[in-house]
Amino acid sequence: MKLQKKATFLMIMVLALTTLLSACGGGNSANSPDAAAPNNAAANTGSEGGLDISKEVTLKMILLGSKPTDYEEVFGELNKLLKEKINATVEVEFLDWSDWSQKYPLKFAANENFDIAYTANWALYNDQVLKGGFLELTDEMLQKYAPKTWEAMPQTSWDQAKVGGKLYMIPNNNREVTDKVVFIREDLRKKYNLEPVNSPEAYAAYLKTIGANEKGITPFGAKPADGWKWHELDQILLEQQNEWNLVDYSFPFAYKLDDGTGKVFNVYDTPEFTELLKYYKDLADNNGWSKNIVSNKNDVWQDIKAGKTSSYSHTLGTVSNNLGEMRRDKPEYEGGIADLTPDKKKIGAISTQNGMAIHATSKNAERSLMLIDLLQNDKEIHDLTMYGIVGKHYEPVGNDKFSPGPNASNYTNFSNWGWNSQLNRTDASYPEEGNQIAADWQPKVYHFPLETFVFDDTKVKNEVANVGNVMLRYAIPLEYGLIKDLDKGQADLIKQLKAAGLDMIQQELQSQIDAFLAAQAQ
Repeated sequence: MKLQKKATFLMIMVLALTTLLSACGGGNSANSPDAAAPNNAAANTGSEGGLDISKEVTLKMILLGSKPTDYEEVFGELNKLLKEKINATVEVEFLDWSDWSQKYPLKFAANENFDIAYTANWALYNDQVLKGGFLELTDEMLQKYAPKTWEAMPQTSWDQAKVGGKLYMIPNNNREVTDKVVFIREDLRKKYNLEPVNSPEAYAAYLKTIGANEKGITPFGAKPADGWKWHELDQILLEQQNEWNLVDYSFPFAYKLDDGTGKVFNVYDTPEFTELLKYYKDLADNNGWSKNIVSNKNDVWQDIKAGKTSSYSHTLGTVSNNLGEMRRDKPEYEGGIADLTPDKKKIGAISTQNGMAIHATSKNAERSLMLIDLLQNDKEIHDLTMYGIVGKHYEPVGNDKFSPGPNASNYTNFSNWGWNSQLNRTDASYPEEGNQIAADWQPKVYHFPLETFVFDDTKVKNEVANVGNVMLRYAIPLEYGLIKDLDKGQADLIKQLKAAGLDMIQQELQSQIDAFLAAQAQ
């Protein structure tokens, strides 16, 4: 009897131990390379990395820009890969650049059926968060459904994308410096034996020399008629030169980068702006730019390639790409990149410059996160969606560069920057000067308390709109040297801004900044 009880006890223990080992083995296999690797077997068994993907879904995505000519071909290949990896396909609706800002908010207001949307700090991210258009993304969701992105993304990038302490976007993961540089015609600089252009003074000498001697060439090109509220050189000569940061380009409030109190001020009402107006007026009076510049709608870069313009201002990446393009397409011209503020603090791009968000009413949030995770971190999918078909739209050069293919123009001009990542390739023609400047800038990147601050304009929307109209009407002609009496022009600008409600904006802005800094200090 005792032996029978002992045998029964041993059998129960063996069964229990077998069950326990089986459970542990199952857990380990889910984390093994074979189980985690997305493939046909994973799709067929209904699990990807231990996640249930048994039901095939079609994800609907909204992107900004013109629909590429070869969209169907490229995304057809993408959908083959997605079907294998996460048992999903994607359909994209493109909102053209000409009217995206009108159509985009209507998609949310009408609660249309879509899952994912491109968004950015300049593309209504904060606005749609406040209106409830985007789904809040928790750490647990990201760790489970976008694990590679969770691991690769710097914490600062996550923090920068938060609104009210909560996250609603997967930001792009491609850190860059936002400072601007100028493109110049090096051949023209050398022709007149001018000093290297590395300061505002040297740049003024370059522009005035071209204006005096090169008939048919406009020294500086810009297109204010597109609605930009600032002189195209303001970021360099007003912000970078003085180490200020404008809170929002919709109104003229800035703070000093090293001011821990975050006290904002009206840049138009400063001695620095007064002096800059004199600089601009001198250029305008010496043919530094066209007398009709405020109505210009031409593509400035195309004018430069055509030999009609000698300089313009843009980000380092854009100017560098353009220089590479000129060397390829217009070798008879010698271009160059000029940093006018080489010794000043540099600001890194906030992560919300580009990103992807989940629609608040999406029924496929988990699969949408899995898609974004692949777009950012799967080399094959990233290359395909960023650059197109190998041999047609691009040719890979090594592991991190590319050359445009014969049909490159058929897959371009839309917001696939939403999933920029460390897998991005650079154009093989990208000039070494651009790389060198970028490397020189990295030690000068300055982090400051308000780096992640986002202004909520809900209470002052009308005032912000009114101030923007004043900037276009009064500031733009003043800055481009079209107003003879600078003192009167500056006084009129400040007066009109106050009438438009500038003080109300400042009060609300400062209140939010004070609260933000107080919360940081806790």
